[in-house]
Amino acid sequence: FNLALNGRRIDDLARVVCCIHFFDLAGVIQYDKMRCVTVRDVALRERLVSAQLIRRLEILIEELSAFQDEYYLRNVDFVRFHVSIDDFSYLNRQYGFDFGDKVLSMCTDGVGTKMRVADDLKDWSTVGIDCMAMNVNDMYVMNIEPIAFVDYIATEGINKEQMVQIGVGLNEGARLANLNIVGGETATLKGMVNGLDLAGTCLGVQNRDAVVTGEKVAVGDVIVGVPSTGVHSNGYTLARKVAEENGGYETVLPSGRTVGEALLTPTRIYSEVLDVCSKVEVHGMCHVTGGGLLNFLRISDLGFSIEDPLEVPEILAWIAEKGQLSENELYRTFNMGMGFAFI
Repeated sequence: FNLALNGRRIDDLARVVCCIHFFDLAGVIQYDKMRCVTVRDVALRERLVSAQLIRRLEILIEELSAFQDEYYLRNVDFVRFHVSIDDFSYLNRQYGFDFGDKVLSMCTDGVGTKMRVADDLKDWSTVGIDCMAMNVNDMYVMNIEPIAFVDYIATEGINKEQMVQIGVGLNEGARLANLNIVGGETATLKGMVNGLDLAGTCLGVQNRDAVVTGEKVAVGDVIVGVPSTGVHSNGYTLARKVAEENGGYETVLPSGRTVGEALLTPTRIYSEVLDVCSKVEVHGMCHVTGGGLLNFLRISDLGFSIEDPLEVPEILAWIAEKGQLSENELYRTFNMGMGFAFI
């Protein structure tokens, strides 16, 4: 085929069919540049797993040619298609386009308003770890191994020292998660962004039969909590409010650390999950993030009882005391010492 997907050459006919099988023609064509699609290699046709798709493709090629004639388009370089995950999932279910005994997973997340604390303290050296952790930990809950990562920075202006520190943190996060940072984007959006926002997207892979979905969770299963390092990367709007109303980030905690230092403690990366799942039977897992213990409801609607909670970190105990927050609000907002859990 003489066409490209998002501007890149595509030589795999099956991938092309994934794109054009699900969309109305007028909704996906770049009208200004298009050339009639022709089949050049018969061998490519034989790689398709469904004769029905072949016929559907032939019909769409005819429609494409007619569409071009109607709008008098000539000498065009490529046709661009936009595909969603749901479309590929449907194709996989219906026609068997899959990765064999492997599955792929993608997730995206960011640091959130913890960046405001980093900005106030002029210390961005650990937020890259937070960005990495918030993504890979969401992979670990299904026993999926993260393998690649891209970051995205939106800022009102480039600050060299800030970028260097963020890069250091991202690199350390990649080391802890044992993955590669394969790319990224820094966007200067003066007038749109006030400060800096850091986010990322992660790709993971696992054997299909090793994925933990939570469907085996049953009454009587045991919840094994894994400690957090502190606040992690959620609940910072409330945490910052309490800190600002009670002496600020320079307030010294009983341990000798300042509130600011405690709030910037990076989110723990639970890379040991993969090893645990390879050695024992795990029915489900939970990454305790925004929403606190309510995250368990994502696994099952059976209900969960935590009778022996982990020790609450010093900074969270300080926030609870100074903010005069109820236990219900605390456990619906923060991890309260349990950043991850096995079932």
